[in-house]
Amino acid sequence: MNEHAEPAGPLPPPGDPVLPPARERMLKDHLLREITREAHEPQPPRSRMRRRALGVGIPAAAALAVLAGAGASGVLERGPAVTAAQEHRAEALLTRIARAADSRPAAAVRDDQYIYTQVRGAKRYFADFLPLGADDLAQREDWQAVDGSRKGLARIRAISAGGGATGHIDMTLDADPNGTTYRELTALPTDPGVLLRTLYARTAGQGPTHEEAVFESIGAMLPESLLVPDLNSALYLAASRLPGMSVVDRAADGAGRLGVGLTFPGARQGTTWVFDPSTLAFLGTTRTAVIEVGIADRAGQPPVRG
Repeated sequence: MNEHAEPAGPLPPPGDPVLPPARERMLKDHLLREITREAHEPQPPRSRMRRRALGVGIPAAAALAVLAGAGASGVLERGPAVTAAQEHRAEALLTRIARAADSRPAAAVRDDQYIYTQVRGAKRYFADFLPLGADDLAQREDWQAVDGSRKGLARIRAISAGGGATGHIDMTLDADPNGTTYRELTALPTDPGVLLRTLYARTAGQGPTHEEAVFESIGAMLPESLLVPDLNSALYLAASRLPGMSVVDRAADGAGRLGVGLTFPGARQGTTWVFDPSTLAFLGTTRTAVIEVGIADRAGQPPVRG
């Protein structure tokens, strides 16, 4: 699609948001601690490498990693191409992304409302049954009950290369016992170290490596956590402590939007998180694009705006 053609020159450098001095000092201290951390510091436990089956029928907001497609093969904890300098660069970028996330306003959400997410990507990743052309995209909208007590709704349609949409297909979403409701998400710790230990405990025995399972768990929470800035920020700081993270200078999300990327060795055939190069806002992954996250009063209705 012509509108997604890559520009000739490099992308502009990401911008820096303004934070209260106390919060900025905390984020700077975190980066310094990560860079100077001693090798003898206790690390979270690691599991043996094994394959994990992918779930089906799960909500889009909790399933960006699943939308990425086929499972990955087993890999070493740190890929041979990832150097210490690359890891430090990824830590620095993740700290800047965390600072940007923490500067955004939090949303007020009631238990009787629904979390709305809209994602787009190639049909082969999550809507293979749609009659799409070669340049068309599939779009999925989800409405998930805030407290998980009510059924949700998924609406899938085709988006043509020219921007037009076809009729949609609706599917009722039952509660997912393996998913995380919005209320459970807001109950997670926002201290990066405590959060990382929590994620290691929750993913014990999963993934080709334990670190990859944590990376995928963080990625699955990124869309909905946009509504919870302090948790969103903590997720990025937790990710900065994973060994093997690296920066991808030029990456495009599932809708073709260009940005700066972060990836992890072996993560679902190279899945990369993509961020706006100026605002550092999360755009999605190289397989899927997060178009909108919001709050709706009813399933099937557009999110509340303004």
